Amino acid sequence: MKWQRLVSAGALTALVAFTVLANTTPRLDLTGYQDSGGAITVLRGGDSTDPYFAMQALLLAHENGMDVSVPASQFADWLVPHQKPDGTFDRFCRSGGAGGMGSSSGAAASWRACKTADADDSLLAIWIKLLETMPTQLRAKPVWAKSHQIATASLNHLLQPSRGIYMVSPVYLHGLFMDNLEVWSLKAHQKGAGSPAEAAKLSKAIHDTFWDPVNKRFLVSTQLEQRTQKPAFYPDHVAQIFPLLVGYTDLPEPPAAYYRRWMGVHRAEWLKHSEADYPWGLLAVLALNQKDTTSARCWLRDASPLRHSARWAVTDEAAHQILTARGLKPATTTTACA
Repeated sequence: MKWQRLVSAGALTALVAFTVLANTTPRLDLTGYQDSGGAITVLRGGDSTDPYFAMQALLLAHENGMDVSVPASQFADWLVPHQKPDGTFDRFCRSGGAGGMGSSSGAAASWRACKTADADDSLLAIWIKLLETMPTQLRAKPVWAKSHQIATASLNHLLQPSRGIYMVSPVYLHGLFMDNLEVWSLKAHQKGAGSPAEAAKLSKAIHDTFWDPVNKRFLVSTQLEQRTQKPAFYPDHVAQIFPLLVGYTDLPEPPAAYYRRWMGVHRAEWLKHSEADYPWGLLAVLALNQKDTTSARCWLRDASPLRHSARWAVTDEAAHQILTARGLKPATTTTACA
């Protein structure tokens, strides 16, 4: 009896600990970004939704320990009916209902396709990846399973056998470095028997295609004209650090050293980027995960005044919540961030 009481007490303690842990898992709060129909806008209260940025924000939060189950499920339910017969997705504009910049009503709107996606390969990859983070629902919802199947077939059709990499779309027959990294990330996370081999094969193809051994950098695209253009923060400099954002390690040096070298050259440019464009909160999360809390705190200090503005995307909101959920505070005014 004493032993049984000890077991019961231990089980109760474990249950309480689990309950406390579950209750303290930070939840991604998309108030103002997600309407009651499930659509997630690029900007808070905005009139456009780009599935890529919505899924990027959800996956970023999920992969950094936040609970995204509710907004992710609602978004998937909203997006599935908008999938085109070929498995791809468009971008959407608001055509009715409550909304507009600054709206906090959360009312569902009517959405219409108004632009094609920037790139089908990366969008399909992160859609498949997002669905696979919700395996129970994926098994239980036939429409999700069908969408997953169609998206997988569509992505497979974009594989360019001669190079072993993925093309942007059936219309744009060139390959992009960052897009292929996102496809690789999907392959690396999948559980199928052949997935490790597929991921390894794609990893080699990415390196063989995009690594420039003369200039010691990754090419942004297979387009020849890209090689002669003056490098810009995006896409050129961001492309060099993007491998670390997805866990790709086929790099010219160890990841920690690679990160330090990039940040040593580009940190000031990154932190000033929000003065004219989006602040790239993705890099703040990377900094935190690389134990570079100074850079992450500098981002919080310099970028937070833009929160919910026209230069603050939903991915930046996810990044901000990740950092603050881990107890990070903005750098002081006296901290040297440049």
